[in-house]
Amino acid sequence: MKLVLILLLVSSVFLDAQGSGPGAAPSQPGSIRPVSSTPSMSQNTFSGSVPSTDLPAGVLTLSLEDAIQRGLRQNLGLVLGDQSTQLARAQELRARSQLRPSLTAHVGDTEQQINLAAYGFNFHIPGVNIPAIVGPFNVFDARAYFSQSLLNFQLRDNAHASQQLTRAAEFTQKDSRDMVVLLVAAGYLQVIADEARVEEARVEVDTASALFERAQDQLKSGLAPALDSLRAQVELQSEQTRLRSLQNDLAKDRLAMARLIGLPLAQNYVLSDKAPYAELTPPDLTGAVDQAVKLRADYQSADARVKAAELAKRGAIAERYPSIGLNADYGDQGTSPWNSHGTFTAGVGVNFPLWQGGRIRSDIEEADAQLQQRKAELADLRGRIEYDVRTALLDLQTAADQLQVARSSVDLSRQALTQARDRFSAGVADNIEVVQAQNAVAGATTSYIDSLYAHNVAKVSLARAMGIAEQGVKQYLGGK
Repeated sequence: MKLVLILLLVSSVFLDAQGSGPGAAPSQPGSIRPVSSTPSMSQNTFSGSVPSTDLPAGVLTLSLEDAIQRGLRQNLGLVLGDQSTQLARAQELRARSQLRPSLTAHVGDTEQQINLAAYGFNFHIPGVNIPAIVGPFNVFDARAYFSQSLLNFQLRDNAHASQQLTRAAEFTQKDSRDMVVLLVAAGYLQVIADEARVEEARVEVDTASALFERAQDQLKSGLAPALDSLRAQVELQSEQTRLRSLQNDLAKDRLAMARLIGLPLAQNYVLSDKAPYAELTPPDLTGAVDQAVKLRADYQSADARVKAAELAKRGAIAERYPSIGLNADYGDQGTSPWNSHGTFTAGVGVNFPLWQGGRIRSDIEEADAQLQQRKAELADLRGRIEYDVRTALLDLQTAADQLQVARSSVDLSRQALTQARDRFSAGVADNIEVVQAQNAVAGATTSYIDSLYAHNVAKVSLARAMGIAEQGVKQYLGGK
């Protein structure tokens, strides 16, 4: 159940980071403007997947590395991100095509009859017979048309801007991979923790059952009051209820894990890696932040969007500049393909945008507003990266401290339970002390499991915050 909450929380954080991507630059007739390359994703995108078909029969043994690789192949967020990157490349190709030569061909055979009077030829010359109707006659024309933009600063800048948007889409996809690694690793660790909690709860049920049987025996022997037996029975039922609740959480988290990595929900699998523990010396804060700024794909994506917005503004300003274009054609023209002659035209023209009714000014102002937004987002992301690194380091240190305390608490509570059981068996104490000691063991063990899970997730979060999620998971989790 916790994994489902983690998925929703992390996905919403990711979407907040990506949802402020660049909007489309203003468009106008006869120009190419780069459009946004930010993928459109719902909050549940990364919690879904495309089910895999290459699965072995029977139970699947799944290591953490296997789970991550499956997630990187099958997770819906990455599948959709691949399509968004492909769309950005297509838009870049379209923008660049405006700068490249265009060559088309046309072949036509036309039968015509012309009414000269319709074109104003309605005069008469004495002694000369001028027909009002000419034709019918045949015109054959086979021709190739060539056009080339020789100088157009607007199209050039827009093509460069679309190239930067493609880079932004590629970096966004890389950031999505880091997000999937984080989610899969956290989900894998969550299932491990759930299994440990279920196993601990089974031990507590067995212990409570043994204590209940002992209380029943002492009641029959007249060595203990009925209250002790009732108290032991209540404790047993309480532990059984807790076990059923933990088993339910485990089943749900296993389903959520399967959804993350593209496993059919009916596929049974076992985790081959157990809860890893490896001490980690926290990196220097300043160095970690600097490294994160250099390596975080979301920061590189935001920087590329700033460059794209700068080029888009330059392209909007360039709408005021003259443009030069070449147009030419060559072909055969005549009454038939066998009675024709080559003809051609060629010309170079200069287009001067003298008056556009304020449209160019509005395009410039809109492009400048987009640029200022992209710069503000980049500056905010720089602060968010430092925040992510700082909070990850704080969580890591706190989880490490809690883990040490929890480990000691487990040992002490088990010693206390042993002593309480011995006192109860000897008849020198009732089972209130045993029940309390048993609850203390359950609480300490649960605290240890939670602390170990939090410690490992903090290490994975630190790797994600520093932009090294794929490498950091192996490094920080002690090779697991």
